[in-house]
Amino acid sequence: MRAFIFPGQGSQSVGMGKGLADASPHARAVFEEVDEALGQHLTRLMWEGPEDELTLTANAQPAIMAVGIAALRVLENEAGIRLADKAAFVAGHSLGEYTALCAAGSLSLADTARLLRLRGEAMQAAVPPGVGAMAALLGLDFETVQAIAAEAAGTQVCAAANDNANGQVVVSGHVEAVARAMNLAKAKGARHSVLLPVSAPFHCPLMQPAADAMAAALAAAPIVAPTVPLVANVTAAPVSDVDMIRTLLVEQVCGTVRWRESVLAMAGLGVEQFVELGGKVLGPMIRRITPDVPTITASDMSGVEAIAKSIA
Repeated sequence: MRAFIFPGQGSQSVGMGKGLADASPHARAVFEEVDEALGQHLTRLMWEGPEDELTLTANAQPAIMAVGIAALRVLENEAGIRLADKAAFVAGHSLGEYTALCAAGSLSLADTARLLRLRGEAMQAAVPPGVGAMAALLGLDFETVQAIAAEAAGTQVCAAANDNANGQVVVSGHVEAVARAMNLAKAKGARHSVLLPVSAPFHCPLMQPAADAMAAALAAAPIVAPTVPLVANVTAAPVSDVDMIRTLLVEQVCGTVRWRESVLAMAGLGVEQFVELGGKVLGPMIRRITPDVPTITASDMSGVEAIAKSIA
């Protein structure tokens, strides 16, 4: 039993997906459809840069999704590997949840691109520049970081945003509160604390305006039941019901990405292999969470070919 998983923001880089597009007409068709859906030459930005423009949330989110789906289309059309036949679950980290739903046929590619563009713009606009921050607190467990965030918040916002892996938890909120959390973490024995190079404080209550925007967009978006269940970020549990998927995607904007628990849940349900498409970000996290469950990754043709041989 395996799960197909899809990375979140931070896996973008100039040149992403170009090898896939050069080698495969099926991958190229994905990038062309995303460009058309957005009314933008996003692929030119992905392949030529500049990097600072690609890193903007509104560009990075659909770009990362496009690479994941392009890799999947190559597997499906050139290796004859259908996700519905080979996967028991899909999951994605933050924006990767949208990629997962697209991969499982719940959202069309064009709608996924447009939703992620809106999501990126809404998240960026929710908090003025310089007001919020995110920091990774390394070497502490999730419950300790939750307590640190609550203490650091005071009259501001500070929340445990991403429970990525054992000893790797991210906090998000007002910049002053995040700084207090970093100091508290040091006092609690954190191995290291580092500010993340992000443009907004994601996955905390400051994102409520973005959640409201996504609620309206998702209410109008055509969504069908996925071919295999999605293990949702905010519940770390499988879901196939369309109304619940809409609700959880809205909650995800402000809620904690429970990735560590999601991986443990999938392993507990019998997943014996994780297949990461579109990046190589989640594999190292999974090795820390479930060292005995292997992960294979693909963001280029050689990776896709290796996966095809592994799971044919």
